[in-house]
Amino acid sequence: MNRSRHFLNPLALGYLLVVAAVLGWVGVDALFVEHADASLAGVWAFLVTAPASLLFVMLPGAWAWAGIVAGAVVNAAALGAAYRSVSGRRPRPTA
Repeated sequence: MNRSRHFLNPLALGYLLVVAAVLGWVGVDALFVEHADASLAGVWAFLVTAPASLLFVMLPGAWAWAGIVAGAVVNAAALGAAYRSVSGRRPRPTA
C-alpha cells in the first residue's frame, strides 16, 4: 500500500507548508526575540496541529513536542484522504 498518496496532494502539502511556517516563526521567536515576559508563540505550534497534538501536551519533556510532529502527520493524512474523496481522484495503479 502506497501511503504517500495521502500526502502528495495540494491540500496536505499546503497544510504541511503552513505548519512549517508556524514552526519557523516559533523558532525565530524563541531564539532571537527578547521578551520582558514569557512568549506564547509556542502555543501556536500545538494549535495548528490540533487536535492530534493536544493528546501529547501532558506528556513529560520532549514527548510533548513530538506531538506536534505526530499531529502534523495525522492531520495531513486526514486532509489528503478527504481531498482524494472529494475530488474523486483515485491513485494510479502501480506495477
